Amino acid sequence: MDTLIIEKKDEVYLTVECDPNVQREISEFFTFYVPGYKFMPAFRNRMWDGKIRLFSQKYKEIYFGLFPYIKSFAEERGYNIVCGEDVEIDNKVDKDIVEKFANSLGQSFKVRDYQVDAIHHSLRFNRTLLLSPTASGKSFIIYALIRYYTHLLKDEPKSRCLLIVPTTSLVEQMYTDFESYGWNVKNNCHRLYSGYSNITDKKVLISTWQSLYRLPKEYFDQFGVVFGDEAHLFKAKSLTEIMTKLIDCKYRIGLTGTLDGALTHKLVLEGLFGAVNKVTSTKKLIDKKQLS
Repeated sequence: MDTLIIEKKDEVYLTVECDPNVQREISEFFTFYVPGYKFMPAFRNRMWDGKIRLFSQKYKEIYFGLFPYIKSFAEERGYNIVCGEDVEIDNKVDKDIVEKFANSLGQSFKVRDYQVDAIHHSLRFNRTLLLSPTASGKSFIIYALIRYYTHLLKDEPKSRCLLIVPTTSLVEQMYTDFESYGWNVKNNCHRLYSGYSNITDKKVLISTWQSLYRLPKEYFDQFGVVFGDEAHLFKAKSLTEIMTKLIDCKYRIGLTGTLDGALTHKLVLEGLFGAVNKVTSTKKLIDKKQLS
């Protein structure tokens, strides 16, 4: 029986050691056509076959967040899996303590049950892609996690949180939201987009991906936590460039209101952040009269 030996390379990639035939199988399983590839110049000029390959046979690497897919791939085919340390993560986190913590952060409202679930899930698995619709209070989920991680990592060299959003108006909105929850944002948060410096000693950097993706890899060494809000709106290549520079960034939480797009984009997002976790739905919010 074939065995897959899966080891953690860093916080971005896992390595998969196995028989070359199985490697080819994995490569085919994780190869997809990119939506609209027929219209792309590289394809039309015959420089590229229109496919994205999420498993590299040359380096035997795959995105860390795709571990659940490799596991089910192996189980379906009856292959053995041998995992190294820190591949399967499940921190034992008490949900009642999470709820108490989330309600102690100075905001003027009681935290909703699904927000507690989302915060609890993120703390359990270190990485996830939270599927949470508009008006579900995503900014508070991010805020609570930032407060938790800045406290948890306060004595660590990589103690900063990076919050990436798609637009400058969302940078300002997050900053204002955090302030409305009762936090001293002047002391704790730095905004980065055109006109602002990328150098700061504050614990939280809120930035657009457009301001980040050209920065050198060393710049990202300061971050221990990364959040990607409205992750489905990021240009895949730029997001990949940022996220693959965060090689030592252990905590990765993506948030998105929708994943209706192509499977490739969903798998790239899950690969970079972690497995999808559905927080709530618009219908549930309306049923509970939390949304009109």
